[in-house]
Amino acid sequence: MPAAASAFDRLECPRCGGRRPATGPPASRCDCGGPLLARYRLDEARASLRLDRLADRPRTSWRYAEVLPGVEPITLGEGGTPLLPAERLGGDLGLPRLHIKDEAINPTGSFKARGMAVAVSVLAAAGVRRVAAPSAGNAGSALAAYGARAGMAVHLFLPAATPEPFVLEARRLGARVTLVPGSIADAGSEMRRVMGPPGDSRRDGWFDVSTLREPFRVEGKKLMAYEIVEQLGGIPDAIVYPAGGGTGLIGMWKAFDEMEELGWIGPARPRLIAVQASGCAPIVRAFEAGEEAAAPWAGPRTIAAGLRVPASLGDFLMLRALRASRGTAVAVEDHEMIAGARALASREGVDACPEGGAALAAIVRLRRAGHIRPDECVVLFNTGTGLKYAGSGLQCESQVEGGL
Repeated sequence: MPAAASAFDRLECPRCGGRRPATGPPASRCDCGGPLLARYRLDEARASLRLDRLADRPRTSWRYAEVLPGVEPITLGEGGTPLLPAERLGGDLGLPRLHIKDEAINPTGSFKARGMAVAVSVLAAAGVRRVAAPSAGNAGSALAAYGARAGMAVHLFLPAATPEPFVLEARRLGARVTLVPGSIADAGSEMRRVMGPPGDSRRDGWFDVSTLREPFRVEGKKLMAYEIVEQLGGIPDAIVYPAGGGTGLIGMWKAFDEMEELGWIGPARPRLIAVQASGCAPIVRAFEAGEEAAAPWAGPRTIAAGLRVPASLGDFLMLRALRASRGTAVAVEDHEMIAGARALASREGVDACPEGGAALAAIVRLRRAGHIRPDECVVLFNTGTGLKYAGSGLQCESQVEGGL
């Protein structure tokens, strides 16, 4: 069938309402410092982006072209990940409608491929030739892969504690990797020091692809919600999602609003449940305190590299989504997430990362507390493969303090 036309209309700041046109140089943040989000002419997209007309489209992220920017895709086949009924774990937990959205099937083994595919596509179309980002691991690998595909020079700044497989993968994909003592926040500071500020001659067309410092990683991540609705034929009761920088949570909440305007769903929404590590839980702390923003977490510590994020530009958007959806935020211990990852592997055959294990650990807690009911449809996100954590303790049975 002919390629669908994008209905991309403008960029908009959710903090101050400021707008930028869809055309022009690549955008980063709003003048007020807030992130920018893409908006679409959904009344126009509604005619062609229909659930009953998707069967002939390729099962990748780009099947939803109307709600993506209209650029030539830089793609490695991302998206279209399975939604697996978790019958054995569901039986163990008394949740017969438990599902696993397994994002490890994506290129470079994680959900980060979704966001980087769209971001790099937009930047490549704008002529950007050098990109950089701080990363806890998976985002850097994805940027390295899509940057290589686009012929870009990629500079990554990773915390020195990043598991070695992430570092080796990024370097194998052609990225220039700098290891920085401390957290991803320290890596970001070092990136800006080394690369230079906007306008500095050292930039030479360099663009910052950090979380929410450009608008289109969110657009790739939001498609996880589109896929869930397409795969289930409707919305689940709850989505349990490991949240670091928050692009996925923010993107999916945005996607549900878009899908309502497209006529795919009604006004009901799934409860969004954000899962963090007890050693780095700024969103959980802010949610429980009733705050509208999350203070940075001092001294973040967790085995889950993707959850070792002490602060996010999108904190206020995550907190808004959790409250508006009547959801919650849960912090789990490292030994719980390790046990959860092992259970996903041994009970369902999903070689989960610690972040996926954290999502299962949160479900166990919420089920026991009665916050998730036996009759509810629940989607658990495994955001990446466990293979990259070899040697970090994930496979070590001696480090698991008890089971689920």
